[in-house]
Amino acid sequence: MNRKTTVLSAKDELLLDLTLHNLPASMLSEFTQKIVKTYYRGSLNAAIQDLMQKALAEEDTVLSHITNIRQRVEA
Repeated sequence: MNRKTTVLSAKDELLLDLTLHNLPASMLSEFTQKIVKTYYRGSLNAAIQDLMQKALAEEDTVLSHITNIRQRVEA
């Protein structure tokens, strides 16, 4: 099978269907009851998107902090 690679610009949206493997049903159920229904009006899709965006923002903050510390140590 030939695959075609496409480069998308930052403003292009690529929507995916996501399949989770080996995720305990009890964890998904608890997440749905405590988080999705309470804060996202039952939208699992919105909850997962928000969770991913927050994780990426946190990663950027941590990497920025580490870079600043390394620069101070090297100076």
